[in-house]
Amino acid sequence: MPASAAQLVRIGAAHFPPYTVRPEQGADTGLLPQLVEALNAAQADYQFVLVPTSIPRRFRDFEQGRVDMAIFENPDWGWQKIPHTSVDMGLEDAEVFVAQHEPDRDQSYFNDLTGKRLAVFSGYHYAFANFNADPRYMAEHFNATLTYSHDSNLLMVARGRADIALVTRSYLSDFMVRNAEMAGQLMVSERIDQVYHHYALLRPKAPISGPAFAELLKRLRDNGEMLKIFEPYRIDVMAVP
Repeated sequence: MPASAAQLVRIGAAHFPPYTVRPEQGADTGLLPQLVEALNAAQADYQFVLVPTSIPRRFRDFEQGRVDMAIFENPDWGWQKIPHTSVDMGLEDAEVFVAQHEPDRDQSYFNDLTGKRLAVFSGYHYAFANFNADPRYMAEHFNATLTYSHDSNLLMVARGRADIALVTRSYLSDFMVRNAEMAGQLMVSERIDQVYHHYALLRPKAPISGPAFAELLKRLRDNGEMLKIFEPYRIDVMAVP
């Protein structure tokens, strides 16, 4: 089949590091561009392209048909009233708590968040806050500082300007590679705020069906591409039933 006959499938790219990094600035780093490259290399029926969006705007772009698919999502993150088909991606990550390492501090520090200053990513849905992402709610109920940078949040903890930051295990592993000298300063919780079980959400009129996309992901799992992309970031690649 000639490449020109490939169906165009537009995937929304919202800043969600390390999955998607500053797509609105044309950055092509992150795991989503690597996945798209692997999807395009594996077949010729569809051409997957990235369309920059944002965490708050992605719902509207999806409903209005500006994008066909949202990836690394969870149907519980505000998608309940938006018609879609969900495809299990067989990928798991986890959100963990990070505090400053102190001699007399142990894992019990993470048991109770009351009175602690939190640093969180603006717009994200956290389990400890019952998935309520409203900035005012977060600030009032959890003494939370909201930023658009995981690096900033981790540095606030390291400098004593926040007590606990929440960050995905995948991002933390990337941060530690880039900031190896800080490894001894930070204590990571065994407590997990939530497990990210990633889904791809397809709008009803998307050019590709749920089963067809699931089959493509299976192909990438079988040929080792999924492991190659995600394993370095401590993202678990699982079998999908």
